[in-house]
Amino acid sequence: MVSNSGLMASRWIPSHRSEGGVSIQILFCKNRRRKREVSKMQNLLNTAFFGVTVNDYLLFFSILLLALILRSLFDRYLSRLLMHWAQKTEAKYDDMFVDAITPPLNALFISVGLLVAVSVLDLPVGDVDIRTFVLQALKIATSIIFVWVFYRLCAPVTEMLRDFMSKSDGDLAAQFAPLMRQAMRVSVVAIGGILIIQNLGYSVSSLLAGLGVGGLAVALAAQDTVANLFGTFVMFTDRPFKVGDWVQFKDVDGDVEAIGFRSTKVRTWSKSLKVIPNKVLTSEIIENWSAMPKRRVKMTFGITYDSTPEQIEALIARIKTLLKTHPGVDQDYMLVNFTGFGSSQLDIFLYYFTATTVWAEYMEIRQDINLKIMKIVEELGLAFAFPSQSVYFENPLTTRMEQNFRLPDDPTLPQ
Repeated sequence: MVSNSGLMASRWIPSHRSEGGVSIQILFCKNRRRKREVSKMQNLLNTAFFGVTVNDYLLFFSILLLALILRSLFDRYLSRLLMHWAQKTEAKYDDMFVDAITPPLNALFISVGLLVAVSVLDLPVGDVDIRTFVLQALKIATSIIFVWVFYRLCAPVTEMLRDFMSKSDGDLAAQFAPLMRQAMRVSVVAIGGILIIQNLGYSVSSLLAGLGVGGLAVALAAQDTVANLFGTFVMFTDRPFKVGDWVQFKDVDGDVEAIGFRSTKVRTWSKSLKVIPNKVLTSEIIENWSAMPKRRVKMTFGITYDSTPEQIEALIARIKTLLKTHPGVDQDYMLVNFTGFGSSQLDIFLYYFTATTVWAEYMEIRQDINLKIMKIVEELGLAFAFPSQSVYFENPLTTRMEQNFRLPDDPTLPQ
């Protein structure tokens, strides 16, 4: 017979103390399992491929992905929001500013993202330090993007200055704006180049000192450039012409198309483009036809000698009335006079100015007046004279011929 004590000894009855021990054991087992998993994960992250750990690869692609997301958000939302806001305003400059900075900023997100992502990579150092080389290249790329931003901003800034200057002198603003834009862009590129040289580790002061050794050769080579720049300065102070003017000097005849730092471009009437150094223009006699306030017409035509004084007076009076009533004729000064007796005509002199200086309009006005003068001459019964010569003989020509070639009297011939 088994006693109760033996039965109780063979059965395990968990107590409060024993339950707590089991929980601790289970928790301890879980912690050990977690530690093993964490250890495996750490081993995996520390695994190197081509000298770079998986952890660095994950961090690299995470930063790059973040940069792409930020760029996408900027391109889809922020840039469109800025453009939408700019289009609501009346000013045109904010539109130009937003349009100027949007493409460089898109590239800047990628460049900065790559720069930060590469900086966290622990690339192996061998014969060539790849990490340093890539970081240097990305720094240069970022500097170029910043230069690109300021380069594109030159256009809206120039437009603002042009509108400000046009309030006092519109012609000077139109002529000076392209040069000012070029000067700003050259300055931006020069400063950007200096920054890039410094990022490459070179000393700019040492470079300039080295250039000073060959300063004489550079000065001799650049004397034409300096002369052209001086010519540009003289042209802007004297202002003999502006863009769009019709100028003529030597064998050049056409419209001024552009005025640059080194040269001026003239589009000839044959549509060819002539580029003239500015130093040449400062020493030439330039005839600016567009600077005329009005265009002159000076002409003389002849009337035949069989015209009467009354007809000449009527002709002059009607031509004066024509000029005074014509809308294309300037009314400040005009002359219509009978000026003299020509070899084969009575000279009528016309002198007047057209109200326009545009060549095509000037020719139309002159043609219209000439046609109306022809009608007046015809209505008055006059005629235009042309060079001619009359020969008078002392005796009639027929009489001399009869004397030289007289035939004998013959009654059979018809009389």
